[in-house]
Amino acid sequence: MSFTASGSESFEAPGTADLWQPLIGHGAFAVTRPMIVFAVAAIVISAVLILSTRKLTIVPSKGQFLLEGSYNLVRNTLGRDIIGSKDFRPFLPLLYSLFIVLLVNNLFGVFPIIQFPTFSRLGFAVAVAAVVYVTYHTVGIRRKGLVGYFKGIVPSGLPGWLIPIIWPLEFITVMVMQPATLALRLFGNMFAGHLMLLVFTFAGEYLLLHSSGPNKVVGVISFAATILMSFFEILIEFLQAYLFALLAALYISSALSEEH
Repeated sequence: MSFTASGSESFEAPGTADLWQPLIGHGAFAVTRPMIVFAVAAIVISAVLILSTRKLTIVPSKGQFLLEGSYNLVRNTLGRDIIGSKDFRPFLPLLYSLFIVLLVNNLFGVFPIIQFPTFSRLGFAVAVAAVVYVTYHTVGIRRKGLVGYFKGIVPSGLPGWLIPIIWPLEFITVMVMQPATLALRLFGNMFAGHLMLLVFTFAGEYLLLHSSGPNKVVGVISFAATILMSFFEILIEFLQAYLFALLAALYISSALSEEH
């Protein structure tokens, strides 16, 4: 989409191509900007965790305090409270890793210079959803056996004549809808938020530099809206990381429970 202000050069609105950005090569095997951002996130997370936990003290430093706070958030509200005090410990590394990796990569969407949320690319969201998908099915089958696991997806207490109707619906939900919505929710929020910020930023720049009169005022308003939306986007990025880990814990809890 494009438009022209005051007879000057036309404005090209940002689109999906702006979230591809191949850096090396082209096509399916290109090294893209989100790949580099994800690698940077992995290095940053590893360095922070190693440096902050190298010398643990009873009175924590600021870094140790923040890490312990984030760990306790995941441990208590996602692990213990949802999966249960009996079963949650083996899943803490997964839940905490999901939360931290998603949070850092999401926050990169508003971080100066980088300004790219990795999970605005669908492939990354599908990859982390696949990890959760394999995990909760594996632990469920190990706990109940293959037949018992899939038999248990139907709520107990249903009349016999309803089971042939409900079972296919529940099967589709567990096998298809849960992982699909898990990935699409994360991708959709990160994609839409980043694209919205791009539109307001580039539109504001265009109106300020290539228009005159009232349009320049609109450009200033556009930049102000971008700043406000950036703060809102930070909240969304945190909530999406927390919600993804929350749903992962819920699916694991459901797979382990006697009434699947």
